[in-house]
Amino acid sequence: MISSFRLISYLEGISYLLILFVTMPLKYIFESPEPNKVIGMAHGFLFLIYIVFAFLIKPEKQWNIKTLMIVLVCSIIPFGTFWMDRKYLGKTTKT
Repeated sequence: MISSFRLISYLEGISYLLILFVTMPLKYIFESPEPNKVIGMAHGFLFLIYIVFAFLIKPEKQWNIKTLMIVLVCSIIPFGTFWMDRKYLGKTTKT
């Protein structure tokens, strides 16, 4: 389940960065709102899955409430999900 959460966190983080740095400028500078609608919907779906997975992973990783709150807040900070992955999910090694 942790590998699924890692994938979701990366996708959620990428979609958030796309919204901030690609689709929002397209919407407000170039008056093209369509990409924002598509990426925004995907990001919303990924955000909800991220939240659900964070709660499902909590017992497995033995996170306390403070750690869970940090993991949840990371989803609304640009680049936060990438930091969260490194800090709280750790590196995975393939052997």
